[in-house]
Amino acid sequence: MKTAAIIINTVTVLLASLTSAIASAAPEAVDTSLTFNSGILVLAFVGFLALVVVVQTIPAIITLYSMIKSAASESDKSKEALSTVNK
Repeated sequence: MKTAAIIINTVTVLLASLTSAIASAAPEAVDTSLTFNSGILVLAFVGFLALVVVVQTIPAIITLYSMIKSAASESDKSKEALSTVNK
């Protein structure tokens, strides 16, 4: 059973890696060196959008940290309450 799973996984990975090679064999394949002729303004705009996304993650990380910290403190309080009840 384990051998069959290994064979199936191997064939799946092999076929998934061949899709780009099969797609590039078509005569009407898109040459990305010709389609990517954007100017500096387009690249600056994409860079600005990436910067906005990265800057927005900072408050999200701070909020997540405070949520985890408050949940941990509530857990500590409940453990203390249980230990006083059990005494």
